[in-house]
Amino acid sequence: MSPRSLRVAGPAILVVSALATLLLGLAYGGGAAPLDIGDPGPVVRWGLPVADLLVNLGAAVMVGSLVLALFALRAGHREFDLALDAASIGAAVFTVAAGTTAYLNFLNAFNATPSADAVFGQQLGRYLLDLEFGRAWLLTTLAGAVVTVLAFAVRTWTPTLLVALLAIAALVPMATTSHDGAAANHNAAVSSLALHIIGAAVWLGGLLVLVVLRPVMPGPAFTAVLRRYSSIALVAFIVVALSGYTRAALALGTWSELATPYGVLIVVKVAALVAIGVLAASYRGRLIARIADAGAARLFWGLIALELAFMGIASGAAAALARTASPIGEDPIIDPTPAEYLTGAPLPPPLDAARWITAWEPDLLWSLLCGFLLFFYLAGVRRLRRRGDQWPVARTVSWVAGVLALFWVTNGSVAIYEQYLFSAHMVGHMLLTMAIPLLLVPGAPVTLAARAIRKRDDGTRGGREWILWAVHSPVARILTNPFIAAALFVGSLWIFYYTDLFRWSLYDHTGHIWMVLHFLITGYLFVLTLIGIDPVPYRLPYAFRLVLLIGVMAMHAFFGISIMMQSGLMLADWFGSMGRDWGVTPLEDQYVGGGVAWSVGEIPTLILAITVAIQWSRSDERTQKRQDRQADRTNDSELDAYNARLAALAERDARTAQRTP
Repeated sequence: MSPRSLRVAGPAILVVSALATLLLGLAYGGGAAPLDIGDPGPVVRWGLPVADLLVNLGAAVMVGSLVLALFALRAGHREFDLALDAASIGAAVFTVAAGTTAYLNFLNAFNATPSADAVFGQQLGRYLLDLEFGRAWLLTTLAGAVVTVLAFAVRTWTPTLLVALLAIAALVPMATTSHDGAAANHNAAVSSLALHIIGAAVWLGGLLVLVVLRPVMPGPAFTAVLRRYSSIALVAFIVVALSGYTRAALALGTWSELATPYGVLIVVKVAALVAIGVLAASYRGRLIARIADAGAARLFWGLIALELAFMGIASGAAAALARTASPIGEDPIIDPTPAEYLTGAPLPPPLDAARWITAWEPDLLWSLLCGFLLFFYLAGVRRLRRRGDQWPVARTVSWVAGVLALFWVTNGSVAIYEQYLFSAHMVGHMLLTMAIPLLLVPGAPVTLAARAIRKRDDGTRGGREWILWAVHSPVARILTNPFIAAALFVGSLWIFYYTDLFRWSLYDHTGHIWMVLHFLITGYLFVLTLIGIDPVPYRLPYAFRLVLLIGVMAMHAFFGISIMMQSGLMLADWFGSMGRDWGVTPLEDQYVGGGVAWSVGEIPTLILAITVAIQWSRSDERTQKRQDRQADRTNDSELDAYNARLAALAERDARTAQRTP
């Protein structure tokens, strides 16, 4: 198949295979079967999953086009503009399909009869504005509409990056609308589904854009784009595979449930994804380099068409799964306690010394992030050493230790018990904002990236270019100002715990993710301005760094004392509802948490102060050695010149004294 014919046939192959799989999956799994009570009718029952499928396909084109443009194409050239046009078209499909899905969900949930009267409009308005499910789809639709306009309007790097971030954010509310979101493992279900949607969109959308771009790009340039897409697709494949496995494990209790209709649809989807992975691994590495050859090119594009067919099968099976009942049900918690109702999970055993180490509850988002942080850092170190460059072992050890600590905080006992104990929450906070940055910053990841990632000379931007752009951006110059970083570090404590942000982080999983990221980033920025190896626009002299650090320590201690002095319970509706005997009352546990912030939290700050003092001492030693080397090279010419100047001044003063009567 030729590239020009595939430009039209490729999307058709994808859509036809997806629709066929969806319809077969609905018929087999019963996802569109009539309901005994309150049946919304065949239009809603069959139209809703079709709209879901179009949402997913539109999202893929929208996000995949933008990501490929940012990491593989050149701004200002025709292929970049075509990718953004494709993103705008995909966003338009996404917007219309999302609005249709919201409307059909309303009809399905309330068995409402469409009407032009005011009562129907009021019911639809309350659904979209007052109910979380309706608001999620309304936000999705509005975000898609904004991306549709912006993707058509922008044509340069930074605006495109902002539009891509908005497009990815538009997919997040979709994760909360799945029936998985009502399960006992709510947070795990939402995180895995969000990652699955985003990873699949990047993977599928990027491939579709390649099909569109091939006829307008010269062979060598397109070969480079193919290689870059392959790297992006590999990361996306890992995310999709792991998130898909997590979702399947949550939805299926035992292996025997693979024989259920839901399990069979999972098997079909997994088989399609495995087939895509095998195809990509078998032909891309061998055929990309030979794509200039006519025979190899025909084989390559034929396999691309087959890959699009498998992607359609996987997309159709995914849409059918969303409408098929899971064999373990929606809510396995029977007669939940207030704590189980709030957290969405069974209460863990009381926290003791052993469980600080043995308690684990993997979080896919943070597990993937930590895995990628370790892999890319160690790959960079390996690349430096293979070409004969040195990288200090201490930096590698520090970075690995910091990432492992982050993994423990987000997947271990702290992540489990911070929902129930204020003290555990404060331990996690102190580690995120103080201890972990103290390990990550000496790893100098920006310096490693600048040295290890290959520089691009063709006008595109890869990982190195985007990292250096971020480091030198105006926003980075503001955030890495020592006083701004210190204000964010200290001010975040007071603003977070004494506003509704604290409540948001407990009641909403998105708020919890924001909390972890915020405290990790603000702590990293503060430590970076004090002891960082990576470059920043401005650093205070060492003496002023210590003065700033002492001020921060005082404000931090005062924060801990303020919590210890509280006579009432913070968020009593949450921490007062945990129920289990944790060994202390909620108010006593809050007092312990304040003590953690005051005392234990100051240990990393003290280590930071010692590190600044050591760096100050070493800086003086380096300055003295540099001056000594300069003196040796010039045979103390500077000292001789200085002494000669003193002698001239003394002689002038003597002559002046002699002339004075």
